[in-house]
Amino acid sequence: MFTNRDKALQAMTVMRRGFSLVEVIVFIMIVSIALAGVLSVMDLTTQRSADPLVRKQAIAVAESMLEEVALHDFAVTSGSVAPTQANRQLFDDIGDYNNFTTSGIYPVDSAVPIPGLAGYSVAVSIASADLGPAGSVITAASNQAKLITVTVNGPDGVSVVLAGYRTAYGP
Repeated sequence: MFTNRDKALQAMTVMRRGFSLVEVIVFIMIVSIALAGVLSVMDLTTQRSADPLVRKQAIAVAESMLEEVALHDFAVTSGSVAPTQANRQLFDDIGDYNNFTTSGIYPVDSAVPIPGLAGYSVAVSIASADLGPAGSVITAASNQAKLITVTVNGPDGVSVVLAGYRTAYGP
């Protein structure tokens, strides 16, 4: 049978189960601090979540403009038009795009800006460039290669610069 001593030990063991008030308070404080840290990171992430969208839109605009310029004829004609949005439909070679700038993003065939892209601006420059490996370089003096540089500025100071080459491989 059990003695009084065994019963006392058994009673003390039963009493030791659970947590003390100090342990519970320390646990609550640690969880609260950790939760505050996680929530502050989530808050910062949420505040900055629009930045990638603006950057992606600026990249898409720059890629579109670079492709538009590169798809035009290489030869620069003598009847060039002023590089303005109003004359954009009349551009017939890449030289017409030199110094082209616009505030707001417009379709090629319209004078109405694309909704939601009014905060963006585009600048295009065309320059003769050296192109190719040593020994077989197309020199800038030969005027057979052009460097097309497209700069897009978006809201919040986002700036994207894309560059590409166009050579006189065709008309």
